[in-house]
This record gives sequence, structure tokens and C-alpha cells, in this order.
Amino acid sequence: MSGPPVLAEHHGGGIVLVTLNRPHRRNALTDEMLEALEELCRRTARDDSVRAVVVTGAGGAFCSGFDLDGMADMTAMSPLRLQHRVERQAAAVSALYDLPQAVIAAIDGPCVGAGLSLALAADIRVATGRARCRAAFVSVGLSGGDLGASWLLPRIVGLGPALDLMLTGRTVDAPEAALLGLVNRVVPDDALETGALALAADIAANSPVAVAVTKSVVHANAGAPSLADALKRESAHQVIAAKSADVDEAVTAFREGRPPRFP
Repeated sequence: MSGPPVLAEHHGGGIVLVTLNRPHRRNALTDEMLEALEELCRRTARDDSVRAVVVTGAGGAFCSGFDLDGMADMTAMSPLRLQHRVERQAAAVSALYDLPQAVIAAIDGPCVGAGLSLALAADIRVATGRARCRAAFVSVGLSGGDLGASWLLPRIVGLGPALDLMLTGRTVDAPEAALLGLVNRVVPDDALETGALALAADIAANSPVAVAVTKSVVHANAGAPSLADALKRESAHQVIAAKSADVDEAVTAFREGRPPRFP
């Protein structure tokens, strides 16, 4: 391995490219990687200069899941200690999902198990034709309820398709993933990074307040018990957005016939 297990590269326009960096293991996750990713997300959440985040993997793979070399250690632990360890691992998924900035997963090659959970925590998923997604937990004797997959996957593809994928552990290729809505876009194999960064740039050009508020209200209203509750939450979020300086800049830019320049 060359360099740290998680890399962060700042691009223009407030975009950060995050790379899982264990290509010799197809970016299989370790506790060290997950802790590094969680810390990176915590810092990014506090960084107002960041407008969008792209998460990808090095060496033609997104992530092959949790590194099975660590399984022996896990099975030897007491139940209480193992639960604590799994909860610490899951904190990285929460930190990624909770980012106020838009998050795009750029998927090439295998996206398996815990790696799939990371991709599901993103807001948008872009994949190459080589992408292969698999909720592989049951095939190694583990519950599919791991790192948020049981909560995230049904919300993205629906309950029936989610159970199909989680109970069979089968591999889904890029065309089927797009058909299911598991990925939003399929791009040419040589255009993954450029395509994901271009999408991030489109989002980053918008009001950062509006993007953060939109993400927040959509996440919250995905579980709203009624339209009335959703509308009430929307109203409160809209007031927050409307009172930001970004609205004044957008109106001024429209009157002056220029693109808005959001701080």
C-alpha cells in the first residue's frame, strides 16, 4: 500500500475527492480505514469551503467489503466487546450520511458488503459498466443488517428488491443496478472520475445553504408519517433558506444577468 488508507484531494470549486486506498486488497475495509473516514467526514462537515464530496476507490475497485482477515478477531471477541467494535465501525457510515454537503459515490469494479453500505450512504451513485454491487453478508454467515444496509437499501430500491439482494447475496451488474435505482448514472469506464467531479461541480455551483437544507429536509421527510408533517417540516426549512444571504445574491445576479457568486 502506498500512502494513508483514505486520501482526500481538494479540487476547485469546493469539491473534495475522497479515495479508499488499499488497492492491493481491492480497498477492503479495516478498522483503521473506517476510523480515518469518520474523522475525515467530521472535519469536512465543519469546513464551509467544501461544497461537495466524491467518494471512490483506488485501483479499479470501489470496495470489496470488510477485510475478511479481521473476521477471526471478531469471532473471538465477547458479544459485548464485538458489539462495541461494530458500533464504532458503523460510525463512519453515519458520519458520511450526515454530511451537510452533497456526497457522490463513484463506483468502479466491486462494491460489496460493507463497501456497498458506504455507497448507499452517499446521496448519488455514479458507476461504470464494470461496477458489480453485492450485499454479500449472508454468504459469509452474517446478518444483512450491517453498517446501515438494512435501513438504506430498502429506502433506495424498495423493500422487495432489497430483500431479494440481501437474502440471495447475488451480484448485480451496472445495467440492473441502474434499473433498480441502486445507481443513478452509468458512465463510460474511462469517465468515472471526470463524470463524478462534473456532477459535483454542478451541485457545488448552487447555494450551499440551499443544498444543505434540501438534503436535510429530504432525509427527514423520507420517514415522515404524513403529508401534513412533511409540509410543516418543509415550511420550517424553507424559512431557513429564504433568510440566508444566498437568496439576495441569487436575486441580484438574476437582475444583473450573471451567474450567482455564492460565498
